[in-house]
Amino acid sequence: MTYSSSVAVGRRRFASRHQNAVSMANQAKVIGPVSNTIVLVILSCLLGLMYLTQVTKTNANGYTIDSLQKEQAALQKEHDQLELSAARLQSMDRVANSPVSQSLVTVAPTATVQ
Repeated sequence: MTYSSSVAVGRRRFASRHQNAVSMANQAKVIGPVSNTIVLVILSCLLGLMYLTQVTKTNANGYTIDSLQKEQAALQKEHDQLELSAARLQSMDRVANSPVSQSLVTVAPTATVQ
């Protein structure tokens, strides 16, 4: 080591006035046990609140889906009944207007045996 480098190292310790010659290393901040417990309790409460919110939304959607399915079943039943009544009404017109029924001969009333 040369003279100039040893002087430079010596000057680094006393670079300016009104400063401490000893530097302290910054220590990492540590959370105490009480603070750690409080943080864990708050986080668990938030997690529970989020869970309850999701369950409530799921239940609300379940009720909506159930009511829509009931409405669909009722409408399907009504649709089937309307199709059946329409078929009944159309069958009478078909029979009356068919060529087979037009070619039938009317029968005269006969005497009955008593």
